[in-house]
Amino acid sequence: MNKIYFDYASTTPTDPAAIEAMAPYFYEKFGNASSPHAIGQEALAALEEARETLARFINAKPQEIVFNSGATEGNNHAISGIAYRAMDRGCDHIIVSSVEHHSVIEPVELLRDSGFKITFVPVDADGLVNPEKIEEAITDKTMLICVMHASNEIGTIQPIQDISAVTKKYNIPFLVDACQTVGHIPVDVAELGCDLLSLSAHKFYGPKGIGALYIREGTDVSSFLLGGDQERSRRASTQNVSGAVGLCEAIKISQKKMDEEAVYQSKLRDRLLKEVPTLIDGTKINGHLTKRLPNNAHFSFDGVTGESVLMRLDMEGICASMGSACTAGSMEASHVLRAIGLNDDQAFAALRITLGRWTTDEHIDYLLEKLPGIVKELRV
Repeated sequence: MNKIYFDYASTTPTDPAAIEAMAPYFYEKFGNASSPHAIGQEALAALEEARETLARFINAKPQEIVFNSGATEGNNHAISGIAYRAMDRGCDHIIVSSVEHHSVIEPVELLRDSGFKITFVPVDADGLVNPEKIEEAITDKTMLICVMHASNEIGTIQPIQDISAVTKKYNIPFLVDACQTVGHIPVDVAELGCDLLSLSAHKFYGPKGIGALYIREGTDVSSFLLGGDQERSRRASTQNVSGAVGLCEAIKISQKKMDEEAVYQSKLRDRLLKEVPTLIDGTKINGHLTKRLPNNAHFSFDGVTGESVLMRLDMEGICASMGSACTAGSMEASHVLRAIGLNDDQAFAALRITLGRWTTDEHIDYLLEKLPGIVKELRV
C-alpha cells in the first residue's frame, strides 16, 4: 500500500534536487570550512554562497545569518543570548505568546526558574495575538518579546508587523519563530520588523539538522556555543557545509515554486475545511479560517480521541498528526488548543492535516473517503 503523507508541518521530504546538490560535499568537497587549504576554502565558498542565498530570500544581510542545527537551537540561542546580555542592564522580563512552540516556552521557563519574570500573553479563539495585549504587558524591565509567525499546530498567521510596531516603540528585541512560514509564504525581515528570526531547512524540503538564526545588525546577543570562532564567533562548531548547500538549493526551489504552491495548497486546504464538517457531524475547525497557512487544516471531532483516529488512518495508509511532533506521546493536552479555549476532550480529539509539494487532489479524495467512516466507527 502506498502511504499518503499529510504531516508536512512536522517535516518535509528532502527535495531530490537538494540531495543532488549536497552529494559532492560528503566526499569530493568534504573540507572543513575553517581550514586554510584549497579543499577547506572550497567548502567555505559553498557555505558563504548558501548564506548569501538565504539572506537575499528573507531580505537580510549575509552577516546577519548564523547557521545552526535548526529553529529549536535558534530559539534557544536568541532567548538565552538576549537574557545573558540583558542581565547587565538589570532587565529580567520576557513576554511570550501562549501558543509558542516548546523550543520557546521551555527556555523561558528555565529562565523563570533562575529568577526571570515571564508574561504569557493570551490569544483569542482563533489563536491570534492582540498587539494591544503585548503593549499592556511591557514593563521597564522587558528585555525580549517572542511571537511566532504562524502556528505549527493550528496554522494561524500572527499580525507580526503590528506587533513589531509595538516592540519598536519601546525598543525591545523581537524574536519571531518562522519555522512554518519560510519557503511557504513571503518572509521579509525588514517588512516583519523583527530583530531575530529562526528557521529550519527540513520544513521547506531541505535536509534535517540545518537551520539558521537571523540576528539583526546591532542586536546584542551573546554566543550560544563556545569553542571556536565559526559563524563570526556566535556559534562554535564545525559548520555543516553539506546541510547549508541543501538548505540553499531548497531555498532556490522555494523561490520558484512558493507562489504557485500556496495557491494550489490553499485550494486543497479550503476543500478540507469545507467538506470535513459537512461529512462529519460534531466537527470543529481550529485556527483562523482565512489568516492561516496555505497547507494547514486542523479539526477536533466530538466523541473520539485523536490518537485512535490517527491509528485507524495509518492502517489505511494515511499519515497525519494531532499537532506538534515535539510533543507526540505527551499525556497532556496541547497548550495551543487549551489557549484557544478548547477543553481537554476537544484537545485530545484533534487531527492536523498538513499538505505539501506532492499532495494531490486524489490524496484529498482518499482522505475524505476514509475519514468519515473511521470517525463514525470510533464513536460507536
